[in-house]
Amino acid sequence: MTLAMVFPGQGSQSVGMLKDLAAAFPLVHEVFGEASAQLGYDLWRMVHEGTANELDRTVNTQPAMLTAGYACWKAWKVMGGSDPAMLAGHSLGEYTALVCAGVLKFTDAIRLVSERGRYMQEAVPAGEGAMAAILGLDDEKIVAVCANINGARVVSAANFNAPGQVVISGHTDAVQAAIDAAKQAGAKRAVQLPVSVPSHCQLMRPAALRLSVLLDELEMHDAAIPIMQNADSELRRNADAIKHSLEEQLHQPVHWHRGIRRLVEAGVDRIVECGPGKILTGLCKRIAPEVMHQAVYDPPSLKAALGELN
Repeated sequence: MTLAMVFPGQGSQSVGMLKDLAAAFPLVHEVFGEASAQLGYDLWRMVHEGTANELDRTVNTQPAMLTAGYACWKAWKVMGGSDPAMLAGHSLGEYTALVCAGVLKFTDAIRLVSERGRYMQEAVPAGEGAMAAILGLDDEKIVAVCANINGARVVSAANFNAPGQVVISGHTDAVQAAIDAAKQAGAKRAVQLPVSVPSHCQLMRPAALRLSVLLDELEMHDAAIPIMQNADSELRRNADAIKHSLEEQLHQPVHWHRGIRRLVEAGVDRIVECGPGKILTGLCKRIAPEVMHQAVYDPPSLKAALGELN
C-alpha cells in the first residue's frame, strides 16, 4: 500500500468546521490557538461564531483552511496514522502540505498565507475579478474559448480539477464573456463562483512578486516527504525549487488532474483527504477511480481511515 495525503484549499471552508473533531481532540483548539497568536485575533471564534461572508474573505479563508488541515493532520498522527509516501494540496492546500512535510514551520506558514491572502485581495479591486466553473467541456476547448475573448481583458483556465471540470479566472467582464462562449460551445454548465479574488491567472502577478519577497525572508527546509506541486505537477523535496514553484503557483493554473495522475503513476494506491469537507475526494475519484479514496475531517472518518489504511 502506498499512501498519499492531500489537503483542500479555498472552497472547502464552512462556518463551524471541525467542531466534532475539536470535541474529541483538544489539540485542535491548541493548533487554532497557535494560529490566533500569530494573526492577532481569535481564529476559532471567527470560524465558529462569524459569518460565512467573513470566513469567505480570502484573507481569512487562507489561514483558517491551513489551520484546519494541519489540525486534522495532527489528529491523524496522534492516533498513530502512518506518514504518507507523498503529499499534495490543492492551491492554498499546498501550504498545508509544506507544513506537514517540515518545509515551513506552522507559525511561519500562518503569517505567510495571511499575507498571501492580503496580497491577492489587493492585487485586483473588488468587483473587477471573477472565477467561474465550466463543466462538461474538454480542457482544450476551454483554453480556446478563453483565448478567443477579444480585447485586453484577462481570462484563462485557472484550475484543471478533473475530467470535464475546469475553473476559469480573470476580469469579471471577460469571465462572463467566456461563460457565454463556453455554453455556446456545448458546456453542460458554466457559472460564476462566489469568490473574492481571481486566483491563478495573470492578474495575480503583482501578488506573486510581493509573495516572493516574503518567501525569501522565511526559513525553508527540504521536504521530509516529497510534495507534488500544483504549477507543474512535479514531485519535489528541494526547498529552493519548492519556493520558486510557490511563486509560479499564484499566477499559473493548478494542474490537479495531471498531478493526481502523476501520484498514481508513482505508485500511489490510497489517497486520504486531510481537512474539512470532501471536495478533493470527489475530484480524485473521478481522476483515479482505481485508487482507494477517503476523507478525514471528524472522529468517525478518522477512525474509518485508520482502520482501513493502517
